[in-house]
Amino acid sequence: MQLAKIQILTRNLKVTFLTLVVLFTTFSVALAEHSTKNSAEKESFNAGEVIMHHVMDNHEIHIGPLHVPLPIMLYSKEKGLDIFMSSHLSHGEAYNGYIMVHEKIYHVGTDGKLSHDKDGHVNAARPLDLSITKSVFGMLLTMIIMLVVFISINTSYRKNAMQAPKGIQSFFEPLILFVMDEIAKPSIGKKYQKFLPYLLTIFFFIWIGNMLGLIPFIGGFNVTGNIAVALVLALFTFIITSVNGNKDYWKHIYNTPGVPWWLKFPIPLMFVIEFIGFISKPVVLTLRLFANITAGHIIILSFVSLIFIFNNLYGAGGGYGVSILSVAFSIFMFAIELLVAFLQAYVFTLLSALYFGSAVEEHDHAH
Repeated sequence: MQLAKIQILTRNLKVTFLTLVVLFTTFSVALAEHSTKNSAEKESFNAGEVIMHHVMDNHEIHIGPLHVPLPIMLYSKEKGLDIFMSSHLSHGEAYNGYIMVHEKIYHVGTDGKLSHDKDGHVNAARPLDLSITKSVFGMLLTMIIMLVVFISINTSYRKNAMQAPKGIQSFFEPLILFVMDEIAKPSIGKKYQKFLPYLLTIFFFIWIGNMLGLIPFIGGFNVTGNIAVALVLALFTFIITSVNGNKDYWKHIYNTPGVPWWLKFPIPLMFVIEFIGFISKPVVLTLRLFANITAGHIIILSFVSLIFIFNNLYGAGGGYGVSILSVAFSIFMFAIELLVAFLQAYVFTLLSALYFGSAVEEHDHAH
């Protein structure tokens, strides 16, 4: 029995090691491509540009050395709706009256060139961009995974109602119970069931989206590291909190009980303080999720970039020499990122539950 456990552990360690090797090999190939763009003239490796290119949203997906174009959908009053693949704009050339500069698409003039002002800044109109970007594709993929997983779990519950969970159901059931028993019930109280579907949705959306960002084979998505995505999730929590707030919740904001009258009138100091705290909730949720997820990706890419920086400075020997420490620290950060992926989903869900709990809490007016 003990030997079987050791064999299983050894096999899992081998799989994990091979996965990490492939992960950083993929990063290296992608970064090396940027460092050798021009074979005739050697270019210096710009770590900041490469890192931001991989972290920021763009119109293509990187699968190893491959670049998979995504559909671009543009609308303007002059031209109406235009749909084409992003590969037409990937080389900085104009196509169908458009050109892409730093992932932003502009109209070009009749001469096919981009207009600039006297200071050299782009001075051209932009169409309404409805494109399927990498972040949008990552969100759609996350939602598809969630639908497949939870429809499968629902089917299993219906077919095997009184039996022990099996397969994918046995993996997700503890997580579902964790959100319900350790987050929703203690934070919200007896009305937790009303908010449980939303809490489960955002928990698994953030967690699965974060995990997708750590798998190199499917594009290295940075879904929750996109500040727009994080802001929308935070606004959902903010709106649900505001809509469900009872009279005690709102009274605590505009007429805080238990404080001296001179803090309320004639200068409503307490109202200003409480209102700032009220509107800062979505900002805190947004920045916490966005900053933590993005920082992890930047750190990993920074360690890998050291290989190419040392290669440019000291030749191949310098690159190979620093690669030992670089890959070691990158693997360590990758392991930390696996924890952060879960932790950020937990923190966002917990804070949302706490906000809901404060909004529906019933105060004892007898005292």
